[in-house]
Amino acid sequence: MATRESPAFGTQTAPARTEPARGVDLSIVIPAFNEEERLPASLGAVSAYLAARPSAPRVEVLVVDDGSSDATASRAEDAGRRHGLDLRVLRLPKNRGKGFAVRTGCLEAAGRLILVSDADFSTPIYEWEKLASANAPVAIGSRALDESLVKERQSLGRRAMGKLFNQIARLLLVPGIRDTQCGFKLFTREAARAIFSRARVDRFAFDVEALALARELGYPIAEVPVLWFNSPDSRVTLFGGAQAYLELFRIRLRLRDGIPQSAEGTRQ
Repeated sequence: MATRESPAFGTQTAPARTEPARGVDLSIVIPAFNEEERLPASLGAVSAYLAARPSAPRVEVLVVDDGSSDATASRAEDAGRRHGLDLRVLRLPKNRGKGFAVRTGCLEAAGRLILVSDADFSTPIYEWEKLASANAPVAIGSRALDESLVKERQSLGRRAMGKLFNQIARLLLVPGIRDTQCGFKLFTREAARAIFSRARVDRFAFDVEALALARELGYPIAEVPVLWFNSPDSRVTLFGGAQAYLELFRIRLRLRDGIPQSAEGTRQ
């Protein structure tokens, strides 16, 4: 395991690996901001899942510490050692936002497939198999397709805000996608590199930008119903949510000018 501090990149992200590491089937990217309490249990759940499956994929875990002020990085390293995980911590020197952290992790990931999950694993790790079974370059977990799988719900106010946000996102950018914000998404490595090398949104509208870019680049998106348990410790503030609404219009304007050039400078 290793901790690597990333420089302040501006709108850039960590240098991407040019080739996948041999034998890594699945990279799990976990953006983390002040997650010293929840993250160790989540990493334990990943370890237990892998130990229970004789044919488990070879997994690496990338925890992207988004400028935490607590012991997120050291607690992640301790849990990784304790559970025998192939784990790396990428430490950003200051808080840049969940979108920036996800970009950094996805461009550093070595696996053939890349799973992005929230640190609390509101969707259990084993649900990734459902996404993989969709055989799509981009497969996203959805709480909207089968609401019986939503075992613990958000507050009424947050559900209303989420539905309104999704309606606007569908109207402007991603028609047909019922749930853009579930924090459980699977990408092939090719799709992840193409999408996140072009992504620019640092905070909570990054999911919509990634899906809109996937569509623009011609990658099919599979929306898959998954189990979901609400975590009451949501990091999305009302102010942050309001900013995300405005960001949808900014994304629309940027994409009207065409697909952004890859930050790697070598993209198709």
